[in-house]
Order: sequence, then C-alpha cells, then structure tokens
Amino acid sequence: MERRRKPRNYGFLEKFTWYVPGVADLFILLGFFLLGALAGNLVALPFVALLGQESGMEYGTLVSYPIMFIPPMLYASVKSRNNSFTHNGVKLDSSHFSPLGGALCALFVVLGTLALSFCSEPILALLPEMPPVLEEMLKSLTQGGSLLINFIMVSIFAPFFEEWLCRGMVLRGLLGTKMKPVWAIVISALFFAFIHLNPWQAVPAFLLGCLFGYVYYKTGSLKLTMLMHFTNNTFALVISNISAFEEAESWMDVLPGTAYWIVFFALILLLILVIRAFARIPEEHAGGNLDPVKPLFEE
Repeated sequence: MERRRKPRNYGFLEKFTWYVPGVADLFILLGFFLLGALAGNLVALPFVALLGQESGMEYGTLVSYPIMFIPPMLYASVKSRNNSFTHNGVKLDSSHFSPLGGALCALFVVLGTLALSFCSEPILALLPEMPPVLEEMLKSLTQGGSLLINFIMVSIFAPFFEEWLCRGMVLRGLLGTKMKPVWAIVISALFFAFIHLNPWQAVPAFLLGCLFGYVYYKTGSLKLTMLMHFTNNTFALVISNISAFEEAESWMDVLPGTAYWIVFFALILLLILVIRAFARIPEEHAGGNLDPVKPLFEE
C-alpha cells in the first residue's frame, strides 16, 4: 500500500472531500439539517427565558444558527473519513477562473448577484402578503438589535454554512452523478430554497441558487459562491439600516415607474453579459470544473 499526501483544500473543507453525496444522500443531509434546526431551537429557549424576548431571540439565534449545521457536518465528516482510503473524492473548492481570471470573476459575480436580486422583485410581488409574525422575525435579522450580531448572522454565518451545504455538498454530489448539469443546478437551488422554510425567502433563494450553482459548476469555486451570498445578504443588511429606505417595501417604492423599468432592463442585460462571460470558462472534468482527488491509500 502506498500512502498519498493529503491534498490541501483550505483545511476545514478538506474534511469532506471524499464524501460525494448521491441523490438519496440529499434526504439524509436534509434530515440531519432539520434535526440540527430542532436542536438549535431548543438551545435558544434558555436565552429567551434569561434575557427576555427581544435580547433572548437575538443571542439565542446567534448560537442556534450554526448548531443547525453541526449534525450534517458531523455526518459528512465521518462519511468522508471512512471513504478516504478506498474512494475517489472531489474538492469542495477549486479555482478554475481562466480565461477571466480570479479578480474579474469576483467582480462579475458581485454585479450579477446584485442585478438578479433587483430583478427578482416583480416575481416576489406576485406572492401574498407576508404574515406579520414572519415579517417581524425577518426584520429582526437586519434592523433590530445589534448591527454587529446581525452582520455575523447574515453576512458571515449564512454564506459559509449554507454554501457549504447547498453547493459544496448537494450540488457537488449531484454533478458527480449522471444527471444533466442543468437539473443538478435546479435541484440544488430547490434544496437551498427549502431550507429557508418559507416562500418569501424561498423564491429569491431559488433564483439566486440557480446563479450560484451555475458559477460553481463553471469554476468549482466555493469562494465565489460565498462571496455572492455575502454580497446579497450584506447589501440587504446595509439598505435596511439606511433611514431613507425604512418605509420602502421594494425598489418599486424608491424609483419612479419609468426609472424602475429602465434600471430593471439594464440589469437584465448586465446579468446576461455576466452569464455569457462565465460560459467562456471551459469544462475540463465530467462534473464541471470540480477537481477529483484520489484515495489517501492506493494499491
């Protein structure tokens, strides 16, 4: 037996290299995520009892959010370790940016994310009015309490943990099957939408998840999709804390009718240009631009 050197994949992420989930595994990961959500809610209860409703929810959510992801991460880590001696793996994070280059890819994904976020509003307008309880809960993540805690929650925790699960595990696994890439991207976006557990977040999450998934398929870069997620969430956080936008429900309330639609179609064009730019990146591997990794031991 010949020992192979461990590939570097940003330390933490390499723990999951040799677990490449199949379709059935998605339900297992989802089950562990829901178990983690239940555990997180139970952990949050003492904070409410000790600190009161407002402060208790704020600090309780800060603690309970990462707890949701501990069960699926532990499961994936164990599976990867068990597979690492006998199975090929696939890196969670690669850097296939040619011919665009990393800096240009980063700029394009930021612009594309903001454009899609703006252009998704007419679809969101078709949804029924959000229940007041849910509306207040979502506002608390961006407008209520400590801005630092809100930043940690929506701009650090969410991009890292959700991209690990939805692109790093779910989409990476689906791209390793015989499924067509377009369906792998759509299913991973549906998974991304579902874990938000309400339609008012699920619809934009699905649209953004399709774009995130396409970028991941073309580049293999979890760094880029985390940047996209960070951009979307941080922009929403910043806008919600600017007093001039406090009463606005959407950009339709900010821009006059004609100006809104001029911006809308300009951003649609920008989004098309961003997608066409990433289409120039060649697909070098069967699962898109994802890097395969050999077992740690080989005959």
